[in-house]
Amino acid sequence: MKNDFSKHLKINQLRLISAIAEYGQLSIAADELAVTQPAASRMLADIEHSVGAKLFERHAKGMEPTLIGRAVSQRAHNMLVELRDLTRDVDELKRGEGGAASVGAVTGAAVGYVIPAVRQLKAVSPKADIHVNVDTSDVLLRDLAAGKNDFILARIIPGVDLNDLEIQPAKSEDVRLVVRADHPLAHANEVSLKELTAYEWVIQSHRVPMRESINNACLAAGILPPDNIINSTSLLVMISILVSSSAIAPLASEVTDLLIGRQVGARLRVLPLREPIQMSPYYLLQMKGRQLSPVAARLRSLVAEELKRST
Repeated sequence: MKNDFSKHLKINQLRLISAIAEYGQLSIAADELAVTQPAASRMLADIEHSVGAKLFERHAKGMEPTLIGRAVSQRAHNMLVELRDLTRDVDELKRGEGGAASVGAVTGAAVGYVIPAVRQLKAVSPKADIHVNVDTSDVLLRDLAAGKNDFILARIIPGVDLNDLEIQPAKSEDVRLVVRADHPLAHANEVSLKELTAYEWVIQSHRVPMRESINNACLAAGILPPDNIINSTSLLVMISILVSSSAIAPLASEVTDLLIGRQVGARLRVLPLREPIQMSPYYLLQMKGRQLSPVAARLRSLVAEELKRST
């Protein structure tokens, strides 16, 4: 006889399973639910009795989900995200507001495609509550899985299960090398990477595509990558260093177009690099089976249109 335990699971039980899987500690999961640890332990025992299988193995350092536990905890997490979004959508409809959406993106994609799409959306839905989260691809993917982003523009990193994602090809990013307007090389007709390695550089931290693309381009040109580097993830810090020194900064083309364009008019210049540099492509990503709110779905469609227009 089939054991349909799902009919008996309660919201707090789903929250407990998800929290134990996330933190690996019953005590932390109990705190999340605002219950005592003995109460959480009894609740887990009731769940495992209903399921008819052990969901977690207890070890000295915490709790690890079993094979069945991983399947149940993933489903529990997904259901909790859906319930949270349903509550949000109903509340927004009751208040007559425009809804909410959260999109994550790497810097170039945020500047080039997300912001124009947001402007279009806000023109027709001014009360829409839009969150644009700019970060590295690993953080964006983690937050997408956790339900903190509705969809993202990010690179696919090793270890990500592609079966969990809806994947739409987006775009490769061109790298531009930027200097202050009166830099010694600012008016050169053409420069090579070999000429630039003697200068100070300001680059994003290690193990990000921008840094890797510079290293790979230098090695392909038969030279060592620059070693006089200031590392920063802040665009504002990078600009401050650029305008006050002879440093060189690699930036995505969408970012340089914004900074040097008429709207911002920063006193910066793109070096005419002999060897073009390109980063690995990013993608428009969404979790499979996750329903977007109406405003998030509209925003995703507008972002997709912006990407299509650029190709």
